Amino acid sequence: METVFSAASRSISKLISFTALLLFLFSCSTFTSTEAYDALDPTGNITIKWDVISWTPDGYVAVVTMYNFQQYRHIQAPGWTLGWTWAKKEVIWSMMGSQTTEQGDCSKYKGNTPHCCKKDPTVVDLLPGTPYNQQIANCCKGGVLNSWVQDPANAASSFQVSVGAAGTTNKTVRVPRNFTLKAPGPGYTCGPAKIVKPTKFITADKRRITQAMMTWNVTCTYSQFLAQKTPTCCVSLSSFYNNTIVNCPTCACGCQNNSTESGSCVSERSSHLASAVPGKSTNAPPLLQCTSHMCPVRIHWHVKLNYKEYWRVKITITNFNYALNYSQWNLVVQHPNFDNLTQLFSFMYKPLTPYAGLNDTAMLWGLKFYNDFLNEAGPLGNVQSELLFRKDASTFTFEKGWAFPRRIYFNGDNCVMPPPDAYPWLPNTGLKPVISLFQPVMTILASCVLLWANM
Repeated sequence: METVFSAASRSISKLISFTALLLFLFSCSTFTSTEAYDALDPTGNITIKWDVISWTPDGYVAVVTMYNFQQYRHIQAPGWTLGWTWAKKEVIWSMMGSQTTEQGDCSKYKGNTPHCCKKDPTVVDLLPGTPYNQQIANCCKGGVLNSWVQDPANAASSFQVSVGAAGTTNKTVRVPRNFTLKAPGPGYTCGPAKIVKPTKFITADKRRITQAMMTWNVTCTYSQFLAQKTPTCCVSLSSFYNNTIVNCPTCACGCQNNSTESGSCVSERSSHLASAVPGKSTNAPPLLQCTSHMCPVRIHWHVKLNYKEYWRVKITITNFNYALNYSQWNLVVQHPNFDNLTQLFSFMYKPLTPYAGLNDTAMLWGLKFYNDFLNEAGPLGNVQSELLFRKDASTFTFEKGWAFPRRIYFNGDNCVMPPPDAYPWLPNTGLKPVISLFQPVMTILASCVLLWANM
């Protein structure tokens, strides 16, 4: 009887454990699919500030500003698109620095016609070259919003809006709902608008402070999974001590017959290449060069040289997209030796410290007017630089893939790394990072002891 009871108990225990495992796996999968948290930029977000600066007979005038507080992720052309839903029956009488994409039904207005009568307007930035009488500060950049670290002067975008049928006091005005931000595609999720302390403004002579009548904020966070379910970049590796070149994983971003919107790719040796490549446009669908990985961008990390006190790495970024140039590109690399970076050639560098006291993450980008522009696929479709690191005797080694990066982002997207067991390893007679006679002797003795123990 006890034996039967014990067997039943074990069966129930296994069933509970198996059920718990399934629930854990399910919870993990559902959590990561919508996760917008970025471990390398934990506080990064785009904050939308709505400042009511004056009242009108039937509403208010507001200045809306978007601040890109992300360290390395920016919004490229054709730029941002902002939308919301009015809480009441508001209309937009006029705008400066931006415009709505549709006017909507304004037929009930007999005199002046509002700029937009839609319940859910969609706003876009004006283009550079807009007449000055339609501009305000920080407007008219074509919707491009650069990252806070790389280009702080262009990390904000503003427009002015005159709202009618909205109420004329703090108690009668209602904040809009359901904010959406496209950049230019999906990826950002915006929270609800929250009323905060009114913004204070300092005059040009810094002798007077004014403040908004009312202010509310909206915070939008980014999720790579929502933006694009397939990766957009990959990493390949090589080293001076091994002839093996570890390429990007096969089908890292898709396979040749199912990876692009047109379901095809173009060989770089194709005689029809010129006719297949469309005119350069930021809206053009991707037209990729045929590769085994089918990624638009590849980052190659090459361990180039080994000195007594230093070691050198070469980084090459290659664009495989015939239809797109990358302006203001950036790279984020995680490696434990970045706290000992000595010199950098032809790239800009800023350490990122997502964790206090740990300097293992670097942001790299091109020099302005030199190599901050990554051309489309072809002979000029790459940029490169070299990094010189000082060795730390307590941590430095070429063994077990230590010299290769842990993680790489390109323009804020996490790139696909090769599997760890494919990394170039030191050969049996390879060079050691620190010249020592004691270490090989101890290695041989340890091998002999293990061999003797197994006999």
